[in-house]
Amino acid sequence: MNYLRGKNEMSIVMPNGAIQLQADVLVIGGGPAGTWAAITAASQGAKVILADKGYCGSSGATAPSGTGVWYVKPEDRLREEAKASRYEMGGRLAEHRWMDRVLDRTYENMNRLGHAGYPFPKDDDGELHKRGLQGPEYMRLMRKLVKKAGVKILDHSPALELLVDEHGVGGASGVQTQTGDAWTVHAGAVVIATGGCAFLSKALGCNVLTGDGYLLAAETGAQLSGMEFSNAYAISPTFSSVTKTAYYSYASFYYEDGTPVEGAGSKRGRSIIARKLLEGQQVYAKLDLAPEEIKPLLRVNQTNFFLPFDRRGIDPFTDLFPVTLRLEGTVRGTGGIRITDETCATSVPGLYAAGDAATRELICGGFTGGGSHNAAWAMSSGSFAGEGAAAYAKKLGEHAAGRKLQSASTSVITSAAATSPRKTEEIVRAVQEEVAPYDRNLFRTEQGLKGSLERLDGLWKDQRNQAVERSAGGVKAREAQAMTATARWMYNSALARTETRGMHKREDFPTQDAGQHYRLISGGLDQVWVKPEAVHEEARTEKEVIAP
Repeated sequence: MNYLRGKNEMSIVMPNGAIQLQADVLVIGGGPAGTWAAITAASQGAKVILADKGYCGSSGATAPSGTGVWYVKPEDRLREEAKASRYEMGGRLAEHRWMDRVLDRTYENMNRLGHAGYPFPKDDDGELHKRGLQGPEYMRLMRKLVKKAGVKILDHSPALELLVDEHGVGGASGVQTQTGDAWTVHAGAVVIATGGCAFLSKALGCNVLTGDGYLLAAETGAQLSGMEFSNAYAISPTFSSVTKTAYYSYASFYYEDGTPVEGAGSKRGRSIIARKLLEGQQVYAKLDLAPEEIKPLLRVNQTNFFLPFDRRGIDPFTDLFPVTLRLEGTVRGTGGIRITDETCATSVPGLYAAGDAATRELICGGFTGGGSHNAAWAMSSGSFAGEGAAAYAKKLGEHAAGRKLQSASTSVITSAAATSPRKTEEIVRAVQEEVAPYDRNLFRTEQGLKGSLERLDGLWKDQRNQAVERSAGGVKAREAQAMTATARWMYNSALARTETRGMHKREDFPTQDAGQHYRLISGGLDQVWVKPEAVHEEARTEKEVIAP
């Protein structure tokens, strides 16, 4: 056998190609949340390994495009106005102490990025503009900082299972999809930063976001929260995967003959677009509300938004183009793994969650858009989780080395050929048929939810006892399992919330019910359960929130 020694750990390459690694902290996921977690854990003196399903720095929802950031200067009135901006829209489920913590850490981390060399532009007054990030530059810098911190990166290395003992989570194993080599990491603590679930809807950057972390966490007994807030749909051209809905604030919406679609809009009129599409009426958009002087800035800020138009000879500022609503699920929803304290710990010892993999209700309640709060939550929760995981691993000390770990997976992970690609594709399509249609997921009813759950429960049973090959095909099979499980948590939670709150819309309960001012936590695999959890902070009145 060969020994490979990195800066922070020893890895052993076994004769069969399997890689055995040890570290204090294992981070699963290499987007903003995962890279911030890795950097922060390493800064606490921890030996860190980061395993990414794709290539850390270029995969995931942030890497291919620009994003706004919830960056607010530490001035009382500005901060209170920033918190109030989404509080009511989110159904009053956010908590002010968490919003304060995230605003503080985001402000700090954005300034750190500037010191590290991120090329923030300057505004008209010569001040650095820090309310947005260009994904390619941001994630390229984050990979550089991760490596500088001494973290070992495993690219193209999705995790297939978490490893546990009676004390909690102690590592993970997976496969390197480009070589076929198996890998195993024993670690004192694990951070799940695998992103949300967009159900392979072809939204830009979301092809790796299939709910894997939710399934891994739930298999250890961890809980989820806010899974009913998972029906985010983003506007995009029918011919493009780019889902930058913020640009559609400059859009008017029309029928093919140029007649305006009454009430349609990017924020409060998206449901009208969905209803028209359901009726079989194609909706068109035109960015005709954009002031002339900002059009060049829009092109600079989101170059890839305009590429599909340029290729077709369409000027989106003057020409009509057909649009659709593309499912982004929990990527722009707020549901995810429930965290139990300020370190972003889960209910399972040794397991932490960050970014879209963790519930974002704490700062957004039941509603969020693209970028802004999402980007702030990724970098702040990643930092909190990295600190928490490093401290937990340090407390374990020498006890971490002697643990007898076993797989937490509900499926047997095997080296033998066990996965039928055709069967996997059938399952994925079947799940998509339940979650993609607007009249099942966006406009929810008891009858529709129960019908979908009956079919999803059957899909879960079909997969429950299947062996999964430790290969690229096995990764796809686990993605199908994760999407099935995610949809079941979503719809069971949606069935339990008999009201309309945040992005969760019930056609049969169209108003918000003050008696349901609570979060819904969920869990379970074969038998899904849902129960309410109190919001820990009393709501403040709007007058109190924005008073000078």
